[in-house]
Amino acid sequence: MKPILENLDLIDLISERHLLLRRITEKTWNDRSEISISNSEWFILARIYGIRPTLSHVSKSVDISRQATHKLVRGLESKGLVLIEDSTENNKDKCIRMTPLGEECYEKNLALKGELIERIEEHIGSDNVKLLTEILMAEWGI
Repeated sequence: MKPILENLDLIDLISERHLLLRRITEKTWNDRSEISISNSEWFILARIYGIRPTLSHVSKSVDISRQATHKLVRGLESKGLVLIEDSTENNKDKCIRMTPLGEECYEKNLALKGELIERIEEHIGSDNVKLLTEILMAEWGI
């Protein structure tokens, strides 16, 4: 184990690994693609893939301020990855949906993450990856 990780508790270990994985996936995507997408933007794309949520729903689900969410969504729109449309239920709210380019990028990123999972399996074993996934998906009672 890396010395920096040895003295960390469970919460900090999960956080460190999460940050590492996010840095790797963001860098790998940005090295391979002409469309630069930040981790925050990926977080939003993951929340809207396959659905057409409102901006306020996305803001609540990512725990980012409405203003910051709006700024990120506008950035995604300028890259041609999402469209912002009027809500049919509420004239004040806006809905977000992915464009075909956004869906293509999202699906390519899923494949990229699949490659990273394979690399992790090579080091810790597929049984451990499966167990870790099950543990992270389990109800923790918190």
